[in-house]
Amino acid sequence: MITNGVNFNAVNAGRLQFAAAQLKPVETSAAQTIQPNAANAAAAGAKSFGAVLSNVLMRESSMTFSAHAQKRMTSRGINLSAGDYARLDSACDRLSQKGAREALVMMDDKAFLVSVKNRTVITALDKNEIRQNVFTNIDGAVIA
Repeated sequence: MITNGVNFNAVNAGRLQFAAAQLKPVETSAAQTIQPNAANAAAAGAKSFGAVLSNVLMRESSMTFSAHAQKRMTSRGINLSAGDYARLDSACDRLSQKGAREALVMMDDKAFLVSVKNRTVITALDKNEIRQNVFTNIDGAVIA
């Protein structure tokens, strides 16, 4: 019995056989170039994947980030991984155990001024900003 170009032959114990007359070669066409539309291009350029991921991780962290810190992180291109958020959280725990209230957390090539009591990042600095600043009004510092 042949149905839709497939030969169902009881002799073949349930195996499917394709009728040779039904098979046709696949035709290839010239390569097509797909141009993104303006809306997709604008959306893609608006935020990088790293920035979006950093924002999601920031919301899930036990630390909060002030509006000022968020602006500084965006303008300075500071993106944190899940591990970075865990290190920042751990640093805040250690500072709290020592009684610190306002502290500087140094992490790789970044620094964060943190309100330990509120578990809030007040501002964020990149390696260029770290070199140019004097940090005052802090009562603790930790390298995370």
